[in-house]
Amino acid sequence: MTEVKTEQSICKVAINLIMACLISGCIIGLVYYITAPIAAEKSEIMKQESMKNLVKDAEIFKPVADKENWFAAEKDGKVIAYVVPGHSKGYGGAITMLVAVTTEGKVLDYTILTSNETPGLGDNAGKEPFKSQINGKKADALTVVKDPANKDNVQAMTGATISSRAVTLAVKNAVQDVEQFTGGK
Repeated sequence: MTEVKTEQSICKVAINLIMACLISGCIIGLVYYITAPIAAEKSEIMKQESMKNLVKDAEIFKPVADKENWFAAEKDGKVIAYVVPGHSKGYGGAITMLVAVTTEGKVLDYTILTSNETPGLGDNAGKEPFKSQINGKKADALTVVKDPANKDNVQAMTGATISSRAVTLAVKNAVQDVEQFTGGK
């Protein structure tokens, strides 16, 4: 008789556990169903704001056909710049960014999306005064140097040469991609 009670008790526990999992799964699914569109809308708004910060004169950003995560920044119906992804490997690992490049192949601005660079050193690549060295340059001037007298290229950050080179390389690659896409115009 005790063996039958034990089996019934195990069955009750198993059924209760299955019901709890089923109800929890349904609740999680319902919450996701309700919040997913809101999260997608917020993500799109944040992306548009980020691009607007990169290309302040743009009125609208349109996806570029056949280019993943590329956007054409337009003003008065004319493309004034492209916002493209940039990738490189820095001292702390992968660096991902968005780079705004004019149709003439000059860097407007960039923002680092993800990075594991050393705080206070390599993470300064996304801040002034390093950023201002890159903005306005064409691909041929995007080379990191350690010579303070050389104002034509990008000065490496003290103690963060690898990060300086990685960020500059990612920006340079983005500029070259845009130049190739526009045919060097």
